[in-house]
Amino acid sequence: MFWKLERQRKHKLLLAAEGTGDTLALYTWVLFGSAVVGQYFEQFTWQVVVYSILSLTVIRMLPVFLALGSIKLRLEEKLFIGWFGPRGLASIVFGVIVLHAHLPGGSTITVTAVCTIILSVILHGLSAHPLVKALNVSSGHD
Repeated sequence: MFWKLERQRKHKLLLAAEGTGDTLALYTWVLFGSAVVGQYFEQFTWQVVVYSILSLTVIRMLPVFLALGSIKLRLEEKLFIGWFGPRGLASIVFGVIVLHAHLPGGSTITVTAVCTIILSVILHGLSAHPLVKALNVSSGHD
C-alpha cells in the first residue's frame, strides 16, 4: 500500500514538472519569435535558405534513418521519424551561445539557425496532420 501511494505521488510530481517544462518551452518560443525573428529575417540569403532546407531534410533525416537501420520499421515510418525528430529547443540554446560568443562567422551561424527554426516550425506544422494521416492509412489503421 505504501508503494502504491508513493507511485501516485511520484506521478503527480512528474506531471507538475512536465507542465512547468512545457510552460517554459512556450515562453522560450514566444521570446524567440518576438525578439529574434524580426531582427534576423532581413538577413536571410538564398544560401542560408538552401542550407536550412538541407538541415531539415538530408542533414537531419539521413543520420536518423541510418540509426534506425536495424529496427524493424517500414520505410515510411523511418522517414516520418527522420522528418519530425530530433528537434527542439536545443537549436535556440545553441544559437544564443554562438551569438554571445562573438565567434568568427557567428552571425552567419545565427542567421542560419533562425532560418532553420522558422522553416521547421512552418513546415513541420503544415505537414504534421497530413503525414500522420498518411502514415496511419498506409499502416492499415483508419
